[in-house]
Amino acid sequence: MADGLAAETAAEGAATEVGLFHPLMTGLLAAVVGFAGAFPIVLNGLAGVGATPAQAASGLLALCVIKGFLGIFLSWRAKQPISIAWSTPGAALLITAGIPAGGFNAAVGAFIVAGLLIVVSGLWRAFGTLVSSIPISIASAMLAGVLGEICLAPVKAVETLPYYALPIIIVWAIGLRFARLWAVPAAVVVTGIIVAFATKLPPDALAHIAPEPIFVMPVFSFPAIISIALPLFIVTMASQNVPGLTVLRINGYNPDVRPIFVSTGLASTVISLFGGHLINLAAITAALCAQPEAHPDPKRRWLASAGAGGGYIVLGLMAGLAAAFIAAAPPMLIQAVAGLALLGSMAGALAGALVKEEERLPAAVAFVTTASGFTAFGIGSAFWGLVAGGLLLALFRMK
Repeated sequence: MADGLAAETAAEGAATEVGLFHPLMTGLLAAVVGFAGAFPIVLNGLAGVGATPAQAASGLLALCVIKGFLGIFLSWRAKQPISIAWSTPGAALLITAGIPAGGFNAAVGAFIVAGLLIVVSGLWRAFGTLVSSIPISIASAMLAGVLGEICLAPVKAVETLPYYALPIIIVWAIGLRFARLWAVPAAVVVTGIIVAFATKLPPDALAHIAPEPIFVMPVFSFPAIISIALPLFIVTMASQNVPGLTVLRINGYNPDVRPIFVSTGLASTVISLFGGHLINLAAITAALCAQPEAHPDPKRRWLASAGAGGGYIVLGLMAGLAAAFIAAAPPMLIQAVAGLALLGSMAGALAGALVKEEERLPAAVAFVTTASGFTAFGIGSAFWGLVAGGLLLALFRMK
């Protein structure tokens, strides 16, 4: 008993010694890593469905601000490190989705539908159960098919722009070896240096770097809903919300998912009107904020996720500069950085697709169908990949 009291006293002493500074700085680190490692993917994704640079900057601003405030509120309310992030796999999906009929307005309508589906999954338990019953192998294979083309970009960049692309890849590889969290941000910094010295900026490139929200009138199109909203919703639930909950539970937290899903879904519908896509539970940055290194006292680790929220709000003010950087850089270099950032996600998706031997062939069908870019009735390949893989798996399971 004495040993237990001594250990508890030591833990309390360590928690007192840490104070507020360390968890807040941990949260700020999580925000910087999350922003620098993924903003090229988000801006490319919004552009991929028809957003102008100004609309993409508005979407990035809306995403940063809303996930910052919501992360602070949910963490404070639950006194748990509930980290909120944008849907990086969802943004990757948008890169390959193509501009729908109706342009970016139709994509915004699809974003709204995807946000409402997340709300429904929080309010209606049966619907949430139905979504979670989608085999992880099929959902993972679809995601891997979406990411496949993007992850080929670094190789293509070496072929077309070797003197620019190779330094980026080398810095990324060295970062993976010595500081994994900083590998992609370091590659982004190197890309910025290359763009600054090797690219001639247009005279007005930096004239509108102050971000401003731009309202986008939504258009609801059935093909856009099927080819963008449904895959975006499934990818976000399977690749962000579920891993995010797993990270929290591994670290001893068991949050009520209903307010998280409802609030992130409603917030996503609001920011859709300003060009953003989806926000959700964080996974990688959540691990930074929920681990013991953030604070010895589990009851005070919520300060780390609140600090991350504050960091995202500040970083959102850089959305215009980030969009100008993307617009000035050679597209192949930006795609290469995005591909490097998504290689880990693709590896995880492939592992999830192939984990069960009896589901490997249906997963392979879902993967190749998605990766093929097949389109029918105006509906993109991500949806058809889910359908093809799901139907073959159902056929295998028939008695």
